[in-house]
Amino acid sequence: MPLSAPISEATEDWSLLPEEHAGLPGRLSEDARRALASELVQARRRLSPRGLDGWLRGAAALNDMGRGAGVVTAWLDAVPGLARDLGEDVIPDFAAACLGFASRTSGAVIARIIETAPLAARRLGDAALFAAYLRFLEHVLSRAPRAMRPMLEHLAELLDVLTLGGLRRWADWGIEAHRTDYPELERYFALASDASRAVLKAERKGTVLVDVQRRLSMYLRALWGRDFVLVPTAGDFESRAGLRPFAAEFMLHLPDALDDWNGIPGLDLYRAQAAHLAAHLDALAAPIPAEGLTALELACVGLIEDARAEARAIRRFPNLRPFWARFHGESGPGMAGQFDRIARALIDPDHDPEDEIAALMRAEFARLDLDDAQASRALGLALANRLYGRPFSAHSDIPSCPYRCDNRILWEYEEIDWSASAAARPEQVRKHVSVSETVNEVEVETAGDDAQEIWVQSSEFFDDDGTSFNAREGREPLAPPVLYEEFDHRIQMVRPAWATVRESRARLGDPAQAEHILEQHRRVTERLRHLLDAMRPQGVQRIRKLEDGDELDLNAAVAAAVDTRLRRQPDMRVMMRSVRHRRDTAVMVLLDLSESTNDPAPGGQTVLELTQAACLLLSAAVARLGDAFAIHGFCSDGRHNVFYSRLKDFEQPWGRLAMARIMGAEGRLSTRMGAAIRHATAHLSRVAAARRLLLVLTDGEPADIDIRDPLHLRHDARHAVEAARRQGVIPFCLTLDPAADRYARHIFGMRNIQVLERAERLPERLPQLYAALTR
Repeated sequence: MPLSAPISEATEDWSLLPEEHAGLPGRLSEDARRALASELVQARRRLSPRGLDGWLRGAAALNDMGRGAGVVTAWLDAVPGLARDLGEDVIPDFAAACLGFASRTSGAVIARIIETAPLAARRLGDAALFAAYLRFLEHVLSRAPRAMRPMLEHLAELLDVLTLGGLRRWADWGIEAHRTDYPELERYFALASDASRAVLKAERKGTVLVDVQRRLSMYLRALWGRDFVLVPTAGDFESRAGLRPFAAEFMLHLPDALDDWNGIPGLDLYRAQAAHLAAHLDALAAPIPAEGLTALELACVGLIEDARAEARAIRRFPNLRPFWARFHGESGPGMAGQFDRIARALIDPDHDPEDEIAALMRAEFARLDLDDAQASRALGLALANRLYGRPFSAHSDIPSCPYRCDNRILWEYEEIDWSASAAARPEQVRKHVSVSETVNEVEVETAGDDAQEIWVQSSEFFDDDGTSFNAREGREPLAPPVLYEEFDHRIQMVRPAWATVRESRARLGDPAQAEHILEQHRRVTERLRHLLDAMRPQGVQRIRKLEDGDELDLNAAVAAAVDTRLRRQPDMRVMMRSVRHRRDTAVMVLLDLSESTNDPAPGGQTVLELTQAACLLLSAAVARLGDAFAIHGFCSDGRHNVFYSRLKDFEQPWGRLAMARIMGAEGRLSTRMGAAIRHATAHLSRVAAARRLLLVLTDGEPADIDIRDPLHLRHDARHAVEAARRQGVIPFCLTLDPAADRYARHIFGMRNIQVLERAERLPERLPQLYAALTR
């Protein structure tokens, strides 16, 4: 008699499920339901209520994804152990990553990713490293999806000898070498080719932290009589150097793997790093204020603090001196070599320093009270004064000692509580006052849009010449910040209220310069005038031979009457209608005003100058044609600051003010195109027109300072373009980037882009493109 059915029935006690997840078993397949029943009891013991909720929500989401019961079963089995190793905060991030994988690979591969996740967690040993591992998997899926399955089958063998950075370099080598040779690609990732084993051997590191972590913890406990938390870090995606060790929040962060150093085993280097960090924690009574110190002063104080912490530890454990001293060898040139000579003089009493400053520092350090942190700081500042004037770079002049940390634990920086400062700032008050109050009050001429109090006069106030102050000096108020969604291609979902568009007042330039540009391009203007005059509506046209019209066509009526008298079939289309032909088009030109527009183009002018000239020619031509048009620009500084300027609006006439705003445009910051397109679409959709065109003028792909994945903003821009089309807006892109084919077609579509190979022809090509699109 089979035992599976009775056991399944006996273990399916759904009373243990939280009330909000009571309907989950009914949505699962039979295999997934059995897996849930078998894991539920252990999950309730291992997970907190919050972790249990995340586990069940992840199972429901993966089940709704529709990639088979294997994905859900793997999730239910693997995640409780994963949460035990890395913490419950990893559960929602892991679920989101798995949902993102669904757009790139099959359910069987996703199930294998989930099954091998506990193995990766144990080998990496840190939640941040596991998050980087998930990004690595996405990286492989985006470049070579066929490589994922064989790599996961050999993941244990790979992580036994490679760091996460080494694994990425090994994978990238194979992808680049065998991108189009699928059989060889699969052999490479299955460790079945000579090239795969050779690259694996080259990337292999001598000692992996997770293999010696327990021994290091016992070593530190024997020295200091307390436990320390050791956390692996990875910073060697681009090279094998990795990150320097550091201490933060009472945890010791060590590189995830180390090579032997000059014949010294990697385990000894780990011990030297761990003992140095522990010595810092023992010596540091309070962080040192870093405000007002230069980079050289920070480096010098840190150098003396390293020596003081080690001297205190050597005072308790004398054998640490020769243990650390063997890592101080020959010094190189520059300021880094000077630091190396000083460090060796302070730790090795048998070394005779030939350097004058190193010998002086040894004498001064010998008189230092090792328990006085302020004296150590003063000695470091004195050293900085002696070295002042020498070439120094905080990025390149780093001491070569391999076990010393980056000293971030030493410093305390003043933190600005932005929320408190915002709350302390009084809310702007807007008061409506009379004419007499306005006249008697002293105006603050330097007050801007952020003034504490703004007085609004209830009636118009005129000067002696008959013009109102509002017409002469008034400024249109800025619109409040607007939140827009952003599409995340990794999870294939929209993040609501993610990007903030802030409208900024356009800066005024010199309109005389604009008139000079129009004069320089007079020949182009004349050619465009003839082209656009041909597109001008030809007035009223009569449409005859209609059965239903506005008025009677007398000639057709007489002909019909004659045919009736002659007993012939008359033509009953005796009406006509007068139709007034007019253009019903609204066009918005959206300018990319990022920092790259300041780059020079062939011919000597910058991209921004060419853009300004093109906008002036286009505006002059469209104003003659009579179409409604607007010119807006954008740049960005992260998702919270997408700056948007309205250089010319639809209701504003074309004149010197619009010219001044165009000439005042400046290129700065980055290009978050999706949010700008959504905001431009919102403006354009308010215009009543039969045809609405959004013309995006850019010189590069979307990018921003807070986005590392180049695909993210491309997919978001495409999502914004599709949303604009659904609202009746026609987006079109004119790009100056010769390499735009690889991304612009994906964003705007095959027929909605034009790549301008010669940027210097932009002033002529932009109006021609407008004429072609609105013909």
